[in-house]
Amino acid sequence: MDLIALALIAAVVWAAFAIREAILLLAEPGRKVESAGDTLAEELSNAGDAASDVPLIGDILKKPLQSAADAGSGFADAGVSFQETVSQAANVITTALILIPVLFVLLLWLPPRLLWIRRSSTLRRLAEGPGGADLLALRALAGPPGALAGLPAPPGGWADAWRQGDRQAIADLSMIALNRIGLRP
Repeated sequence: MDLIALALIAAVVWAAFAIREAILLLAEPGRKVESAGDTLAEELSNAGDAASDVPLIGDILKKPLQSAADAGSGFADAGVSFQETVSQAANVITTALILIPVLFVLLLWLPPRLLWIRRSSTLRRLAEGPGGADLLALRALAGPPGALAGLPAPPGGWADAWRQGDRQAIADLSMIALNRIGLRP
């Protein structure tokens, strides 16, 4: 169960980052607008500088070219803004695609796992304490009978062997109780 939870989480994270990369491809038009705007602004600014060298009307020619260069810078800024918006959207979507499924998996997996940890540590302490093997053997006797069906019963049965303090029967029953919750003796 632990490996399944980890595999699901890893798959979710991988898929979320793959989707993020696909979303970031949407920023390509913004990069092209930024590049074109920068190029346009630079070329118009250069043309304005060249036009300012024309005698008598140079300043008059430079003003509209400089205004157009400023508009080109605005296009470049719009391209940058578009890229930032796409990046922010990709980050939000990636975070949501990771957090929601991971929280769902953790809510399904973590409570039973914590309960198992609590039960197994209680049984482990019980097994290590004085008389613990006897208590675990009693737990196996009181549990589902199918667990005892796999072992050959001692003469007189399991309950009789436990009452008489048969060490081997107690060890076998203790092992059954520990195995039932997934612990090794």
